[in-house]
Amino acid sequence: MKLEKTHNPATNEALLAAVLNDPLPLADITMETRRLFEGIKQLPKEQPKSRRKTASEWMWSIFSKPYSIYDDHQYREFIENRQVVPDWKPGLDRQYEKLEKAAGRIVNVKDFGAIGDGLMDCTTAFERAIGTGNVTVFIPPGVYVVKGIRLPSWTRLAGAGKGVSVLKLHDQAAKRQRLVTNLDHAKGNHHISVENLSLDWNVERLGKVRKTATGGTYSSCLTYANVTFGWVKKVEAANPGLHCFDITSPYYNYGGDGRRARSGSRYVWLDETTGHGFGDDGITTHHSDYIFISNSFFCDPSGRSHKRGFSNSNGIEIDDGSRFVWLVNNSTARCFGGVEIKAHAESSAATGVFISGHLSVNDNRSYNFRHIGHHRAGDPQSVSAYNILAQRLVSIAPVFTELYRQSTPRALVVSAYRNVVVNRFLFVGDKQYDYRDNPAAAVQFKARRVVLANGAVTGFKTASSDISIAGGRQGAADVQVRNIHSIQSAEKVVAVGKGNRRTVVEAVRQERSSRG
Repeated sequence: MKLEKTHNPATNEALLAAVLNDPLPLADITMETRRLFEGIKQLPKEQPKSRRKTASEWMWSIFSKPYSIYDDHQYREFIENRQVVPDWKPGLDRQYEKLEKAAGRIVNVKDFGAIGDGLMDCTTAFERAIGTGNVTVFIPPGVYVVKGIRLPSWTRLAGAGKGVSVLKLHDQAAKRQRLVTNLDHAKGNHHISVENLSLDWNVERLGKVRKTATGGTYSSCLTYANVTFGWVKKVEAANPGLHCFDITSPYYNYGGDGRRARSGSRYVWLDETTGHGFGDDGITTHHSDYIFISNSFFCDPSGRSHKRGFSNSNGIEIDDGSRFVWLVNNSTARCFGGVEIKAHAESSAATGVFISGHLSVNDNRSYNFRHIGHHRAGDPQSVSAYNILAQRLVSIAPVFTELYRQSTPRALVVSAYRNVVVNRFLFVGDKQYDYRDNPAAAVQFKARRVVLANGAVTGFKTASSDISIAGGRQGAADVQVRNIHSIQSAEKVVAVGKGNRRTVVEAVRQERSSRG
């Protein structure tokens, strides 16, 4: 299987259904995943305290607030149109109806002087068309060059389709420039939607510079910072210096585990978004709550926001300080990570993530759940890396990559997280590929209370094992591996590290022959 840049992510659900071929209805799978999670979930009675902070973390913490793993709303999910959606989506749909009414006045940006010839600077025309909001700005077919667009509240920016209506960043735009963002990061904005168009960050304007991003929340195609009620629908993003789409707070924050940035975004839905050529990540979230990402596809990052050979460029990354995120029927190809749920050592890990359906093709690490700096025996326990529920995950032929040369291929890695369920999965290796005696999937580095259930692994002939459960001082604990079918794959199905006495392995079947 190969997913090209032109892949239509609206077909993800059908592809997943065909590959998984699971007769169990989606509602039943979702209930099963929840039951497995409730069976292992243990939460501290109060938010754990983090380790002593460094001087840098103390400085950052001045601009942060406490982080909690608890959801006051206790949102879950339900089935709508054969798709898992969060409980709060109907409320968001009602907010979109309010936006449609408030932005009922529709204007054509050409009537304000824009010319979609790919040459003329149309920035002023867009500013005039947008005004102070309460408007839908229609972008007809063409390529519109701008130096950046900022959207006030109650604004819709709508084109005639991906690849038809294109916003392109001006050749003279600074490296730090965002192509589209909301107007007021400090005070925040609300009710903003960008729909049916392509965003071209025009990285070629920078020439042969090695690093394409300046740091912070800059250099992306679309940034929602401190936005409540936001939508991104059927939008393509190409070649950003940093991210295709960043749902975030005004500033990233490194105030230590147990802290997060102020003024994050809330209630944002990205649907049928696509992107390629990104310097860091396709979609990323930071310090934001209640995010829904569905039917989207990201591939072929440039990795140029990182040092060469150390590009942690993920298709979808749920990063520092993010909480309560739903990922449904997405796909990725040829990234470092397909889906990475993580945090840097100096920040709080993402928590409360639900994945239902993801197709990863030729990513180095299809599913990578980790809290950096909280892995090793001497590292402090993460106080934030909790609660991941994942179902219907498919990994197709993970590979070594020039993006991150030292990273070995994995279908799944779980490190430092607690309360993790991966249910109804399929990991498919290339039986001709040299996996260099590395495991196909690994639960390691202080992970706790992890369940891998009802899965199949096939084709990892040269792997050391299909599933590795680490032992030792920095090993995993309280891991359950249940109902796993290994088909023409590694010689060892489940390898449990020395000294690991708290792993349960049940109902493991293996089909393996010397040929094929």
